[in-house]
Amino acid sequence: MQREWKLAHGRSLTLGDRALIMGVLNVTPDSFSDGGVHYSLDQALEGAREMIAEGASIIDVGGESTRPGATRVEPAVEQSRILPVIEALVKETDIIISVDTYREETARLAVAAGAHIVNDVWGVQREPAIADLAVETGAGLVIMHTGRERERDPDVIVDQFAFLNRSLEIAKVAGVSRDQIVLDPGFGFAKDTAENIALMDRFVELEAFGYPFLVGTSRKRFLRATSGGEQQEWDIATAASSAILRIAGADIFRVHNVAMSQSALALADAVLQSRRSRQ
Repeated sequence: MQREWKLAHGRSLTLGDRALIMGVLNVTPDSFSDGGVHYSLDQALEGAREMIAEGASIIDVGGESTRPGATRVEPAVEQSRILPVIEALVKETDIIISVDTYREETARLAVAAGAHIVNDVWGVQREPAIADLAVETGAGLVIMHTGRERERDPDVIVDQFAFLNRSLEIAKVAGVSRDQIVLDPGFGFAKDTAENIALMDRFVELEAFGYPFLVGTSRKRFLRATSGGEQQEWDIATAASSAILRIAGADIFRVHNVAMSQSALALADAVLQSRRSRQ
């Protein structure tokens, strides 16, 4: 089903017809697979250019690692890392920019600098004012599920509904429009290998939410546990998981290796097109 995702600064993205890729741009020294790779402004811009050339529709800029056990940084540090990158991307390209943050202050500054989407790994439950910001600015809002720092239901799908429905209620009360929201099941966030595999297997059950979904399996520990090897094998497993989840109904794919996932998702889209032509 085709839907328009409404974003800040009068932009939008069409979801449904084809898979869209969100390229990961971590402006950090300690992210789990690419820490330090894009740490300087020049490195970040070069990385973004490469991902755009390979087919990314969105660049997701983050200034704090969300890997397990990562040290939290002060908001000022996070902002000093990401804001120059966002400002430079706005000047150089017309790419859709997402800011990966759970802090309302950082999100506000990022949108003012030109970001179109706020990608909140705490699903607007840590700082609900992010929902108010989305209303004020029209920013797209990615609401992610996490299992961190709370009691979880042992059934992965039941827990998805319990957490995300609470997040959606916060967004509704704030006045966020449905066409601004995309959900993310939060692969890897306090989920072990078996739980992540079960979530992939049962992903189609999340259609009941009635929202588009973004997924981020890229180089996650559960893929490394199943594929082994080095980074190339993790990227192959990422591409395979993205194709599986595209067939199951996901719309946007947050990945490190854009080119490899682009090829896998093109095949998945061809299968879906064949399926639609028979209906």
